[in-house]
Amino acid sequence: METKRGKCIIIAAGDLTVSGIDVAEEDLVIAVDGGLEYCRVLGLEPDLVLGDFDSVGEELLAQVELWERESPQRVMRLKPEKDDTDTLAAIRMALDRGFTSFLLYGATGGRLEHTIANIQCLLFLKHHGAVGYMMDGTGMCFVMEDEEVRFRASMRGYLSLFSLGGKTRGVNIRGMKYELRDTEITNDFPIGISNEFIGQEAAVSVAQGQLLGIVSY
Repeated sequence: METKRGKCIIIAAGDLTVSGIDVAEEDLVIAVDGGLEYCRVLGLEPDLVLGDFDSVGEELLAQVELWERESPQRVMRLKPEKDDTDTLAAIRMALDRGFTSFLLYGATGGRLEHTIANIQCLLFLKHHGAVGYMMDGTGMCFVMEDEEVRFRASMRGYLSLFSLGGKTRGVNIRGMKYELRDTEITNDFPIGISNEFIGQEAAVSVAQGQLLGIVSY
């Protein structure tokens, strides 16, 4: 399996609050079902479209059918009854192609269960040797597990941390308004909410467990 240098950009059908997405030549762009409409609005032509397409309009459905005739490798139709979500199916395809860096747009908002499922997809990526970020116009989400994440001094806004398991141990926060040292964060007390970047390099480390990180601008 060839390793790609680019990133995989997945555009899902949740809320999209950005006016543009930077795409390099080596990137792979996947439109997930209704995310195809966002591609049209943003002027992006996806490399792959995936879903059961029950949430696209007649015009876009005609485009999908045209691609199926002329470039069948570009379209993957999924049955509505399946174990994987459409986003997870897209992730699996990109992992099989060797991608290890993922940006998910349109992955929040809408039905709450879809947002939670996409957070779980970030952890799925972590467990398969990749890294993913859920992006929107007001920030991003990521997950960390038994590791350290560093932030540039130019970062602004807020960072909130939530335990994804029962207990997350050995949490350290340096270079932010509220610092922690060897602290335990649990999933029933939101002590990690709304920390602030203060214009210096910062770092968060976890000795044992999983954290959801949310950066808000």
